[in-house]
Amino acid sequence: MRRHAPATLRNREPILDVLRAVLPKQGRVLEVASGSGEHAVHFARALPGLDWQPSDPDRDACASIAAWREAEPCPNLHAPFELDAASPADWPVAKAEALVCINMVHISPWEATLGLFAGAQRVLEEGAPVVLYGPYRRGDRVLEPSNAAFDLDLKRRDPRWGLREVEAVRAEALARGFVLEREVEMPANNLCLVFRKQLKPDPA
Repeated sequence: MRRHAPATLRNREPILDVLRAVLPKQGRVLEVASGSGEHAVHFARALPGLDWQPSDPDRDACASIAAWREAEPCPNLHAPFELDAASPADWPVAKAEALVCINMVHISPWEATLGLFAGAQRVLEEGAPVVLYGPYRRGDRVLEPSNAAFDLDLKRRDPRWGLREVEAVRAEALARGFVLEREVEMPANNLCLVFRKQLKPDPA
């Protein structure tokens, strides 16, 4: 059964603008925590040179992704598989040219973000991007009222959830070999964080 996420219609075009600017023209894009599957369908259709691989830890979400894929066929959109970023197990994909993760970091335990970069380190080559989208805290900047209320609601639902500090995410990414390349302001007080796997230095 197809799920619907109302925010998808509002944010998919701004996210797509960022993806067009930072993703390679060809190759496999691994989407972690694909949710309903609406983003996967939209991005795969808009970026026909890329093989879009959706995934999610939730079996019902994977069923929704599969239903969207069946209802709106797209030749470069692959069948979803179950992937839990927080699990230490190897991911069911050995290699990708980019990784995209939308609205997971704040709606999951911190271990999921740690696992995300650990997995990205394994499957991405040097120079490959990791694109994260969602609301974040930023240092001493006062949290917007809507995001402050959202943060409280998330923590009521699960104390392990909540908006993360950009600097904390950046530090974990750097520990895994990813540098923060750009921080893009998005509608509704969200951000796109674009990380890039560091190129190995040339031998002396």
